[in-house]
Amino acid sequence: MQGRAAIKPLPLAIVGISAALVIATLIAWAGSTQSQLWAGLPVFALCAVLAFSVQWVVFVHSWINHTERFYDLTGSITYVLMIAFALWASTTDARSALLAALIFIWAARLGPFLFLRIRKDGEDRRFRSIKTSFPSLLMTWTLQGLWVFITAACALAAITGTTRAPLDWPAAIGFLLWVTGFAFEVIADRQKSAFRAEPSNRDAFITTGLWAWSRHPNYFGEIVLWVGISIIALPVFQGWQYLTLISPVFVVVLLTKISGVRMLENRGKKRWGNDPEYQAYLANTPVLVPRPPR
Repeated sequence: MQGRAAIKPLPLAIVGISAALVIATLIAWAGSTQSQLWAGLPVFALCAVLAFSVQWVVFVHSWINHTERFYDLTGSITYVLMIAFALWASTTDARSALLAALIFIWAARLGPFLFLRIRKDGEDRRFRSIKTSFPSLLMTWTLQGLWVFITAACALAAITGTTRAPLDWPAAIGFLLWVTGFAFEVIADRQKSAFRAEPSNRDAFITTGLWAWSRHPNYFGEIVLWVGISIIALPVFQGWQYLTLISPVFVVVLLTKISGVRMLENRGKKRWGNDPEYQAYLANTPVLVPRPPR
């Protein structure tokens, strides 16, 4: 029975890892059609290799120690390493510098925030069964490589591309969207952290601050800031590079349909679904896009 239980995750893991690599390869090809070269190879494609390589290296430590502690932190560090390499290996301009700076700021804030939260909570519930299964854990780390690469693909295409243009009105609009989204994410996370720090709120749900405007204001901010980055990058795209516009679409689908909103909504309904106050909160507060509370 133990042998059968160990084999069960294998087919799913093979499918997940294979799908991730195929999708990454297609996007790497599209973004590389106009990419600058380093050592004779497209810088954009090398960024994809770097994204997955970092995950697989840290996966070894994760499996040996059966820990997920460095998962989110590794993801954020990978963004920094990937963008830094793209800048170093390419001839850059003001647009590239702006895109890099925005991603550096985002990653420098989110990575430590998630890492410290995991240290405080002691365990990420998503990994309870995953970290004891080699194929499932490898698939999870591989999918993070895909997440990092796809999410940053628009910015990478602009940074590594051969087309250059001065900063323009799309860059200004994109920057304002990024600032708005980043502010939403930071403020929402701080409000929820302060709420959780109160012992009396241990078994309660937050309905104050931005959380009175949206049930998931942090995810709204995350989506808006990546849309902003895509708009900044868009004016220098050519040909197949437009395929990298899958970046903001991917962020929306990931946060609303796969993880994020969907998981937290299901968890909240299981925990407080019979609470009249929670039912009223669901009825009066939008899932994602904020509006003034009633």
